[in-house]
Amino acid sequence: MSSQPTYDILMFGHFAKDRNVVDGHGEIASGGAVYYGSVVVRRIGLRVGIVTRLRADDFARLDELKQEGIDVFATSAPETSGIENTYKSSDMERRVCKLLGFAGAMQRADIPNATARIYAVVPIIAGEFDLAYLNALAARGPVALDVQGFVRMSEGRDLVSRPWKEMADGLKHVTYLKVDRAEAELLTGETDLARAARKLAAYGPREIVLTQSSGVTVFADGKIFTAPFTPRSLAGRTGRGDTCFMSYLSWRLSATPDDACRFAAAVTTLKQEKPGPWRGALADVEVVIAT
Repeated sequence: MSSQPTYDILMFGHFAKDRNVVDGHGEIASGGAVYYGSVVVRRIGLRVGIVTRLRADDFARLDELKQEGIDVFATSAPETSGIENTYKSSDMERRVCKLLGFAGAMQRADIPNATARIYAVVPIIAGEFDLAYLNALAARGPVALDVQGFVRMSEGRDLVSRPWKEMADGLKHVTYLKVDRAEAELLTGETDLARAARKLAAYGPREIVLTQSSGVTVFADGKIFTAPFTPRSLAGRTGRGDTCFMSYLSWRLSATPDDACRFAAAVTTLKQEKPGPWRGALADVEVVIAT
């Protein structure tokens, strides 16, 4: 009898086929947190798997992840999720997002018979997960959640942010929560990140990871930790939050929240300088931390 596979982090969410447009020039690129995040986890040296949905004729896009040593559990869907991200090179911080496709709700029946130290729920669009799915994962172990895919909703092709009506019930199942500055303000009414973090933690999450253009803020053990992003360019802006969250979780498995915060900021600094997932070396990260 074969034993269950065991992962450091098992990620759940839609793989995306995005279109990134910069100064009117567009190109198709793989995306989604399961894409950007899983490569980071693997490059750090941990065992990672992804559970996802996409159109069958896009399954070949998953080969890139398999070649990294990432285990892939994919289910066929009517279409592949995707977002068109439109930027101006003069300000890669701002983007206009349009929906290209949606692969539908993740199904509990497709959860693999596997164990993990962290179960990371990282949707890109509202509707990927329901509370029953979160409950099922929380019964297995610690859940990490990116709130983006619970507040970013589609209205036609437009993607808009709306409050998560089931937040109180959802967050009580979460150990690690990731939000960006805009999401934190939307959900708490607070512009101060420390106050927003404390309000979110009151719902149940033990640790809060908050990102903004200047860096990352972590609330853990009743304390606030911060670390800056210092990229030389923003050519790899897309996937910033996914990279930050998954590098934090990866390092947090064996380090303090403060150390994990600084490590995540350094990895994210390097990621922003080049499109695609971060594929650097730990020695590169050490250099950034030391400067």
